[in-house]
Amino acid sequence: MKIAAIAAAAFVAASLHVSLSVTTTKPKAGVHWPYTVHATKNGSPAKGTITAQIVDPLGGVHPVGFGAKKGNVTKIPFKGTFKDFVIWPKTSVGYPLKFRVIVVSGGVKKIASVTVTVQK
Repeated sequence: MKIAAIAAAAFVAASLHVSLSVTTTKPKAGVHWPYTVHATKNGSPAKGTITAQIVDPLGGVHPVGFGAKKGNVTKIPFKGTFKDFVIWPKTSVGYPLKFRVIVVSGGVKKIASVTVTVQK
């Protein structure tokens, strides 16, 4: 019985696919930097939640605010595709930062990330 449960959990985890698309890894400070996240489960749009974060060079984790709304992109429900943008502050110029998204669907968590270096 336990083996079947473990195999089923592995299948569910393997069936969730998350991709993160960005326009560049060298965004300019003060300008809209769009990103898109796609989540599929068995080839169909997956329903879940998304959290976006920035990890600084020292390992600090910072929430990402919505581009055009108030609040942070933290456990936001979506289905299939999530699109938003970041406006990088001038204080981030020159530092290697990791932009990551965490998608949770059906109890399965997947992380996608990209390293960016903000330009003037």
